Amino acid sequence: MSATRATILQVLRDDAELLTIAQVAERAGVHPNTVRFHLDSLLASGQVEQVRATPDGPGRPTILVRAVAAMDRSGPQHAETLAQLLLADIESRPHPQEHAREAGRRWGRRIAERVYADGAAPVTGLVDALDELEFAPERSKSTQSSTRIGLHHCPFLDFTTPTGGLVCAIHLGLMQGVLDGSDSAIRVERLDPFVRPDLCCAHLSSAS
Repeated sequence: MSATRATILQVLRDDAELLTIAQVAERAGVHPNTVRFHLDSLLASGQVEQVRATPDGPGRPTILVRAVAAMDRSGPQHAETLAQLLLADIESRPHPQEHAREAGRRWGRRIAERVYADGAAPVTGLVDALDELEFAPERSKSTQSSTRIGLHHCPFLDFTTPTGGLVCAIHLGLMQGVLDGSDSAIRVERLDPFVRPDLCCAHLSSAS
């Protein structure tokens, strides 16, 4: 963030009241047009909000602005570090694959509450959930007792290993958890990672 933009934001944070563009410009020591320029970015990042004052008479209503009381999301983000720490914690436990799969299963059960709320069919709900999570799923083969879903994208690819590792165990649990919420006999039997460089395969079956 530039020094001028930071100054404008600080002016707004220092005053809880709504301010006009002219008031912000005066306190920041810059031209009103400069304030307008930087407000566009601050509004887009959610750090500032604006309202239009009720007009006293003819003419355009005055625009008022104020800082949003929230953390600055435009700064550095370290989600990758957090993910690595959580995976390392799971890896340090006995039976890490089971812990990873169960974590995914809990995640999937929460998702299931939403995807099956309107009565979606079991596999349809699972495919919809995977699509929302950007796995690029493709229901590629179905028989009376089995279904195969191809996954053409992994949103967590940077954390996988050549054989899948804990991330794939989490994904397997995720799919199992989603189907748990469908109240059906369909189960995800296994997830084959990287059957091709651009494809993982989930194998589903119906309990006999």
